Amino acid sequence: MPLVRGGRIAADNFTRIEDGAPIPEEGAVLVPAARFLADVEELTRRSAPTGVLWPNDRNVTELAPYLDKLALVALVFPTFKDGRAYSQARVIRERHAFRGELRATGQVLRDQALFLQRAGFDTYEVTKEKDATAFAEAVQRYSVFYQPTGDGRASARLARASRIAPPGGVHGLREAVR
Repeated sequence: MPLVRGGRIAADNFTRIEDGAPIPEEGAVLVPAARFLADVEELTRRSAPTGVLWPNDRNVTELAPYLDKLALVALVFPTFKDGRAYSQARVIRERHAFRGELRATGQVLRDQALFLQRAGFDTYEVTKEKDATAFAEAVQRYSVFYQPTGDGRASARLARASRIAPPGGVHGLREAVR
């Protein structure tokens, strides 16, 4: 499946490991949540990047103690109508300060790209090749937002408040925000 990271189509460096398969010593791996929790000691000692595929019906607080040892958390959207992974993403980014890759996977639609980004996702696994281009364009379309969210960007209000005496007074501030 195509992967969009940082507004560009990218290669997936992570290999998905099934529940019964051996974990290779080298290379980035992505393991299911149950497998990760069952083998947490082994997986957190790996020197290669480790990621977990976390279902949206599982509480992310179970994952919180291990976030600093993970390079990737992939949250699952089983259907496009089920938005629990949005909430999981915000909790992981905002409450637990996760700075690794946060990937949206499953039934992810291009209409959701901007909302996914605002919730804190930075990588998207899409099912259709043509959607990859649409995702890459959508996440670069807007640069200023009114609402603060999990993607780390300051809201327009905070950006305005942080400016001290802009050139041109109030009119200069309006121009600077545009």
